[in-house]
Amino acid sequence: MWETVLRKFTKSFVLLLIIMPYSGITQEAQQCSDPKFQNKVASTLSFTVPIISVSDVLGYKKDEIILLDVRELEEYETSHIPGALYIGYENPDWSVLDNIPQDAKVITYCSIGYRSEKLGEMLQEKGYSSVFNLYGSIFEWANRGLPLENQDGDNTHQIHTYNKKWSQWVSNPSIKKTW
Repeated sequence: MWETVLRKFTKSFVLLLIIMPYSGITQEAQQCSDPKFQNKVASTLSFTVPIISVSDVLGYKKDEIILLDVRELEEYETSHIPGALYIGYENPDWSVLDNIPQDAKVITYCSIGYRSEKLGEMLQEKGYSSVFNLYGSIFEWANRGLPLENQDGDNTHQIHTYNKKWSQWVSNPSIKKTW
């Protein structure tokens, strides 16, 4: 009898391990406001860096997290999430990390999350233990109407969308797109 119970338990447990990643349990809270954008983001990422939702980021005080913008300088100067530090992607400015402890909660972002995931992997390799990738990145931030600031620290409704093709994923009509 115990052998049968154990076999059934083992089968159920293995099945759960197989279907759980595809069930939406691990990603459900990370959804973007636009289902098409959600699909684009989900199909672009490898999920090698833990993700964090825009909603979850909003739950932190500014001094509890480090936001790193991994886009290129022109993108960052056009607009960025308030308080974000510029690190870049092609040639990251690693000196930005000089005063950031390796156990700090570091959140990387780019346009939709691909570049920030790759830089997040590099941060993990450098020993940072609490690195997260902002799901949907700055495009999702802008789509939700959250504040953006320019290089002078002034509020702006402009965003650099990398190129015309990627601009389709910024759906907030109050945002002026540039590339």
